[in-house]
Amino acid sequence: MAKNTALHKAMKAKQDEFYTDLNDISNELFHYRDYFRGKTILCNCDDPFESNFFQYFALWFNVYGLKKLIATSYVQSPVAQLELPLFEEAKPEKERTPYCAIMTEFKDFNGDGAEDLADVEWALKNNGIVHKLKGDGDFRSPECIEFLKEADIVVTNPPFSLFREYVAQLIEYDKKFIIIGNKNAVTYKEIFPLIMQNKMWFGVGFNGGNAYFKVPTDDPSRYANGVYNPEEERVKFRNVTWYTNLQHHRRNEKMTLWRRYYDDPSMYPKYDNYDAIEVSKTSDIPCDYYEAMGVPITFLDKYNPEQFHILGLDRYIPDNPKPGRRFTINGKEIYARILIRRKK
Repeated sequence: MAKNTALHKAMKAKQDEFYTDLNDISNELFHYRDYFRGKTILCNCDDPFESNFFQYFALWFNVYGLKKLIATSYVQSPVAQLELPLFEEAKPEKERTPYCAIMTEFKDFNGDGAEDLADVEWALKNNGIVHKLKGDGDFRSPECIEFLKEADIVVTNPPFSLFREYVAQLIEYDKKFIIIGNKNAVTYKEIFPLIMQNKMWFGVGFNGGNAYFKVPTDDPSRYANGVYNPEEERVKFRNVTWYTNLQHHRRNEKMTLWRRYYDDPSMYPKYDNYDAIEVSKTSDIPCDYYEAMGVPITFLDKYNPEQFHILGLDRYIPDNPKPGRRFTINGKEIYARILIRRKK
């Protein structure tokens, strides 16, 4: 719990500048490489001078056969133009200019015989791919929506505090996407129906469940011990994941079930306020039980729609006579549970 406290505080305070580690991006996006060929990729919450998403797609532009890469920055970003500044010196925050970077080719721009990060920097500074925006670069602004309409796939780490609104926009414009969000977002009334209807799901996931983000901070005390690394200026969170509506190999893997309900029914108590059994760990889902079960949110890491039905969330179950309440056992409230049933 302590490791997620800073994340919750950041969401509440709308401190949303979490820059994703390049290795984490590479490890996840590799699984979707076949979707990218000939496509326009939009990173609409990404300062191209700071964003590893932009750098990643620029470096892999030719391998993936991209048609176009677009990234837009937001004027209020506290680190905009600090890493690879467009101008001689970084501008003060109040003078920062929102801009977009549009790339239609990638090559050895600086002529040193290699196509690498130095060419990304050279292109940003010298190749005319950077353009000032008329608005503030907010993903909801008219000009950013025009970029969204043009895009085939959206890939980014959107503001945690605006996750509901961000996803709603992707659904409204019927876009394919690979984005990062808090795992607890599945409990939002705007998000869970999309999970239940198989309109979005978890991606492959971070290695070991650990997500690393670079953050601008002069107050490391707001992070728990072991979360913030001052030398690398980055934090580690375990309660975040990738969300997507693109198929990947893990989504088709069947979960191996070995527990047997009828060997020890006492291991699976029934809820006081709903006719279902409690399964406290995904690994304990019984292989011989086909009625309703409540499982942790982490079940979605291994959810295969060919193996399970999602019936609802404890507080959003259509036939629940007392909606808006969590399940209880012996009067004790249980943490958020997804209601599932095995397919026969």
